Amino acid sequence: MADFACSGHKAIIIMSVVSSAPDKKEQIFRGIGVSPGVVRGRIVVLDHDQNEEPPRRHIPESELPAELDRLQSALANTRREISDIQNQVEKNLGSSESAIFDAHLLVLEDSTLIHEVKRFTQTENVNVDYAFHTVAEKYAQALGSVEDEYLRERAADIRDVTNRVLSHLCEHNLQDLSHLTEPYILIGHDLTPSQTASLDRELAQGFATDVGGKTSHTAIMAGSLGIPAVVGLKDASENLDTDDYVLLDGFNGVLVVNPSDQTLFEYGQLEKEQEDLQVKLAEIKNAPAITLDGREITLSANVEQISDTAAVLDCGAQGIGLFRTEYLFLDRQALPNEEEQYVSYHRVAKALAPEPVIFRTLDIGADKISHAIGETDEANPFLGWRAIRFCLARKDIFRTQLRALLRASSAGNVKLMYPMISGVEELDEANELLEECKRELREENIPYDKDLEVGIMIEIPSAVLTANALGARAKFFSIGTNDLIQYTLAVDRLNEKVADLYDPTHPALLSLLQMTIDAGKRHNIWTGVCGEMAGDVAAVPLLVGMGVDELSVAPTMLPQIKYLIRKLKYTETQKLAQQALECESSVDVLVQTRAMVQRAAPGVFHTVL
Repeated sequence: MADFACSGHKAIIIMSVVSSAPDKKEQIFRGIGVSPGVVRGRIVVLDHDQNEEPPRRHIPESELPAELDRLQSALANTRREISDIQNQVEKNLGSSESAIFDAHLLVLEDSTLIHEVKRFTQTENVNVDYAFHTVAEKYAQALGSVEDEYLRERAADIRDVTNRVLSHLCEHNLQDLSHLTEPYILIGHDLTPSQTASLDRELAQGFATDVGGKTSHTAIMAGSLGIPAVVGLKDASENLDTDDYVLLDGFNGVLVVNPSDQTLFEYGQLEKEQEDLQVKLAEIKNAPAITLDGREITLSANVEQISDTAAVLDCGAQGIGLFRTEYLFLDRQALPNEEEQYVSYHRVAKALAPEPVIFRTLDIGADKISHAIGETDEANPFLGWRAIRFCLARKDIFRTQLRALLRASSAGNVKLMYPMISGVEELDEANELLEECKRELREENIPYDKDLEVGIMIEIPSAVLTANALGARAKFFSIGTNDLIQYTLAVDRLNEKVADLYDPTHPALLSLLQMTIDAGKRHNIWTGVCGEMAGDVAAVPLLVGMGVDELSVAPTMLPQIKYLIRKLKYTETQKLAQQALECESSVDVLVQTRAMVQRAAPGVFHTVL
């Protein structure tokens, strides 16, 4: 039997005599595939106990200065450690990947965090390791509870730094894998970005974790390392033992323990399909996303920060369809000033020129920057003071960002859009402030793009129902399907009790999508989709058939989406969309669109189990 490993970049055959144990039953764990590829072999299970809370100890008043000295020493040692990792990552993988650790270093420089740890230690007379864990975990939990997946995953960065600081404070080593000499697949409850970056690429064949999401830095590192990875397996690490034999499928997000001969055979077929597909994807990298009968779709990339721009250029995207500006406002004591924002935005625009870059204005709740603006307390921040609502209430903050974006627009390829618009009043008020900023810049003889296009995110049902009025005031619509689905179906997809109700093909959602697209056409403005639905191969035929003009997806997904579009006929997708809009069941819709994908481009589904 041949052992195999196929990734998004290559496929390798490794001859082996190892076979699944005949006396053990096949077991399947399902999660989220975050780095494509398939590999099989023996596993190493990480010890979960290293993340436990340190015990609380009483520290006499006289010993508190020494306790705080221990903190400073641990912070300095952790800073050197992370800097070493960052330098090694830059050497091996490049500056884009090494920039991930800028956020880790910022945690160590966060004076608000450090001050709170010191205050807690002194007022409660407790050991500093307990204080650091308690305070940092509070920060991590706050980020981990937000709806935005990118911001939510930053909690993992804080915990990564916390574990390293605690390892120095408590004088214990993080789990070391350097003694391993044979290839392995790593399994753990979680895997931090720094642990991932430190993996030996010759030995680490892949990894899987119980928690995590597509936008985690760990997932990004896995893609850069070119090894298959699956996250969100829930309790796999608790049910597996080191040396168990598994098959890891990074395409479908599946971990198979003791794979049967039939499973191994089917994955062997998948391996051959993927070899062929990767060749085809490389051939069309710079080709347009155009259907067989001539309908062209603009394919853009979603970007989190400046360091991601290299991935945009590498995947063949036609610019950035969503640049999230929130990263500039997080993990810091003071808000970024106009000059800092301008420099950052302008760097992105220049890096992508002449391709367009669409900057989304600040989409964040006041609770996430409360350290800079004063404490806020909201019972339900998802329905509260956030995004455009926060910006219009705090026009001092909004004005600074708008001026910075206008100045960056002098690059000639900048567009901007407002998030969470619910009606014309908000759009009119935002545009009025934008015009004031333009007048100021003209008076100061500061250049900006006088033809700057300003659009809006369609994320709330009320925006869809007033899309005709909004379309008369906006230059484009960008549909944020993640929020639109949640607000339409009243589903918190982070709540495991109702997450299964989160349904991109629900008849109500499809109707809202079509209403938005139709309103855009009436006003001769283009409509794009920048939510996760745009990167779902099963949803792409529906979106194309409904008449979207642009899809903005994660860079890793873009080649496959382009390949699929080039295999579709627009006339057939139009018929599919019309049938879907008449369906009463989302299951019926899903069956039809999956069937079309399977006929047109069977390789993009990667489905085995």
